[in-house]
Amino acid sequence: MDTGYTVPGQTRVGHVHLKVADIERSLGFYRNLLGFELTTMYGNQAAFLSAGGYHHHIGLNTWHSKNAPPAPVHGVGLYHTAILYPTRKDLAAILQRLLHAGYPLTGASDHGVSEALYLNDPDGNGVELYWDRPKTLWPYKADGSLEMYTRKLDLDDLLKELH
Repeated sequence: MDTGYTVPGQTRVGHVHLKVADIERSLGFYRNLLGFELTTMYGNQAAFLSAGGYHHHIGLNTWHSKNAPPAPVHGVGLYHTAILYPTRKDLAAILQRLLHAGYPLTGASDHGVSEALYLNDPDGNGVELYWDRPKTLWPYKADGSLEMYTRKLDLDDLLKELH
């Protein structure tokens, strides 16, 4: 049903709040591996993390999930959280960090509009780490709509950004 309403163009997704089984294990991933800054804790049941001093981009809690198993793959729920890096070089730096840590990727794709790395957090929540190409370089179809696709991302080429 078309309501005639369009969300304002400056609207952004502010944060994601995840149910996790173990706060410390999740902090090991989001803070220690990915590099988010811890802004506050609510006792030992919730943690809030940020990039660049924002109050939080990622919330983690065990309020209803302490020691719970991962959500089933073939069920409804969050597919992945996407974390947007400002430049291709920044994406290359986190790739190098993941490789040095021996953290497994579940995929790596060129989508035309962006390049993305895929992995799972310790609770099996999907995480996409990506950067957007400049809008002027996005591929468009003849009818003016975006031509997004999924092609294999050349990780060696991405890592050349660091040299």
